[in-house]
Amino acid sequence: MLLDNNPRIKNIMAAKIVKVFYPQIIVQTETGHYLPVNISDQQRQDTIFWESVQDIWHAQLWVPIGRKFHQLLADDWLLPQRDELGLLN
Repeated sequence: MLLDNNPRIKNIMAAKIVKVFYPQIIVQTETGHYLPVNISDQQRQDTIFWESVQDIWHAQLWVPIGRKFHQLLADDWLLPQRDELGLLN
């Protein structure tokens, strides 16, 4: 199920990656605000993660970011199969 069909979408915002420089990622929200993305230790050490972020940046794709903690969502714009976030009924 797409995340935008869920009433709890209010906890998530769309952002475009505007700068990638290890170990930081800067995004711009739809409202024009610039935010640093909080990156986990595991992501910081993952070379495939950084290659993927670079590809997303160059493609100028919009990604979902958590409003409160400014973290990238692991399941993109889809609800997880398991209800790890507590978003399903």
